[in-house]
Amino acid sequence: MSSVFMNTYHRLPVTFTRGEGAWLFDQAGKKYLDFTSGIAVNSLGHAYPALAEAIREQAAKLIHTSNYYQSDTAAVFAEKLVAACAGAGMKKVFLANSGAEANEGAIKLARKYSLKKYGSGRHRIVTLKGSFHGRTITALSATGQDRFHKDFGPFTEGFLFVPPGDIDALDRALDPSATAGLLVEAIQGESGIVPQREAYIAAAAKLCAERDILLMFDEVQSGVGRTGTFLACEQYQDAAGFSFRPDIITLAKGLAGGVPVGAVLAGGKTEHVFEAGDHASTFGGNPLAAAAGIVVLETVARTEFLAEIRRKGEQILSAIKSWNHPRIGDVRGRGLMTGIDIDSDASAFIGAALEQGLLLITAGPHTIRLLPPYIITGEEINQGLGLMRELL
Repeated sequence: MSSVFMNTYHRLPVTFTRGEGAWLFDQAGKKYLDFTSGIAVNSLGHAYPALAEAIREQAAKLIHTSNYYQSDTAAVFAEKLVAACAGAGMKKVFLANSGAEANEGAIKLARKYSLKKYGSGRHRIVTLKGSFHGRTITALSATGQDRFHKDFGPFTEGFLFVPPGDIDALDRALDPSATAGLLVEAIQGESGIVPQREAYIAAAAKLCAERDILLMFDEVQSGVGRTGTFLACEQYQDAAGFSFRPDIITLAKGLAGGVPVGAVLAGGKTEHVFEAGDHASTFGGNPLAAAAGIVVLETVARTEFLAEIRRKGEQILSAIKSWNHPRIGDVRGRGLMTGIDIDSDASAFIGAALEQGLLLITAGPHTIRLLPPYIITGEEINQGLGLMRELL
């Protein structure tokens, strides 16, 4: 393993050289079943033929051009992405490179909306304890977990954290004289795969609508089909009992199947807030990423494909719950986004699984997180779960 990288990762002792489908191969040729998708990034698995071909073709034509101009590929990608999110009320998109960038853009968009409409002083962004919104200073300021904050202050001011599920606390926090927006994950990924309660999201949407506070969903990990609908927040719309629409949605991770891309989507209130010069990204929406994104959207944003994700997710949940294993606590998730609480150190379990050829990741000290690629087969799911059960 190379020694020139900064010491920012607890790297496991394996170096991968290639992948195929739901499998990765190391330098010695050993293969590993991938239940991580590069932390929800490789949505179509590894070396997906249509994705690889689209990247090859685009690289031979045009990899990058400045956003002072428009690329035909980026325009198609943007139109397809807005269409995929139209059910959530999205109308415009800004393309970036990552989830942190997307959340920074969303925060800027919310603050400008509030400033232009109400004047200064109404810039607070409310987020939830246990949330994760990125590692840049402002995205980190929005993240409601102390463990990510250590050593990096002072932080961007104007953020307030509230306990998830506490409607009274949320009501108090959403002060219309001080608050521009509420930024929430429908499913908190980094703190254990924790879905928000339907009643909580319904209350949040109602409070935001009544007070003209922007409702923003961070769908960086849960979006692009990961939970069995294109956006996780769509599963809360019908359950809310009224037709709420988010004002801003952020996406990244699986959006281009492994090529870096992020997106800020704006609804009716926010589609015209940004003006020329307000926001930019040198690499955002470059043709290579857009070509990859088109393949992902054309594959994933289909009713039958999303239904298959839900079916595979149900297969995972029902299998694990059927074990009734004494070492397993709560099991939760939606689609191919699952959290499993165990009675020991999750990191040690991940290391043991690696030795057996199974890739897993954690979501907290005692939670195993499953994020397999969407193209994983039922047989491969059973194979991976069988290894997990043996290790338990």
